[in-house]
Amino acid sequence: MTGVLLALVAVLVLTLPMEAQQSTTIILSTTTSTQDSGLLDVLVPMFERKTGNTVKTISVGTGQALALAARSEADVTLVHAPELEKKYVAEGKTINRRLVMYNDFVIIRPEEDPAKVKGEKSAVAAFKKIASAGGRFVSRGDKSGTHTLELALWKQAGVTPAAPWYIESGQGMGATLGIADDRKAYTLTDRATLLAFSKRVRLMTIVEGDRPLLNIYSVMEVNPANGPRVNAAGGKAFADFMLAPETQAVIKTFGVEKYGQALFVPIAGKKDEDF
Repeated sequence: MTGVLLALVAVLVLTLPMEAQQSTTIILSTTTSTQDSGLLDVLVPMFERKTGNTVKTISVGTGQALALAARSEADVTLVHAPELEKKYVAEGKTINRRLVMYNDFVIIRPEEDPAKVKGEKSAVAAFKKIASAGGRFVSRGDKSGTHTLELALWKQAGVTPAAPWYIESGQGMGATLGIADDRKAYTLTDRATLLAFSKRVRLMTIVEGDRPLLNIYSVMEVNPANGPRVNAAGGKAFADFMLAPETQAVIKTFGVEKYGQALFVPIAGKKDEDF
């Protein structure tokens, strides 16, 4: 009798909807910058202790993170490419887009500064100088939020970047910084990852504070209508956690002790038009 009962239980479990079987596992698709900066190493355990859920993090470029969400391969996504995010919301792939935090992008250079960009305040003007001088530039080339901004800056500069001076790493921000440092090249990076890798690379910040370099992160839940695999309740729980006062307080001070400055600025409750 015991064997029959066990067999029946096994059949019932196998026929349960996927979300019921995995109700305590939440898949987060996010950018390499949130991972490389070390922020998720603090926030994910905090969320797991608080809720009893388990978070599986997939750290890729923003384009890939959103694609995972659209294919129901994630339950919640934390990314930084506003226009692309809005497109996914408009298509119904993600829902409830909310701003979480921001930092900024910076253009960094090798010590030699072959394109003589030093002193330039405009990101677009800096890109023009780099292209004009054929200064070596390493691009992530991975459809990430960083790569999306970079391509927009080249377009505004009226430049179509190409080899031999333009190099695509096809990798995350941390790896791209390493390649740029090794090749003595310029690149575009988010400040958080640069600070986290400051002891590993010798590249210097050359352009910062320009309005197009603002880097805003949003959290979005994956639309449960995408498919039965979506853990909608878990995705919402993590999204709400990112906006909670306790979490925002951690974000506000993250990095201060180690780097002397915060890596992100919390902005729960803010709207796009506030920036």
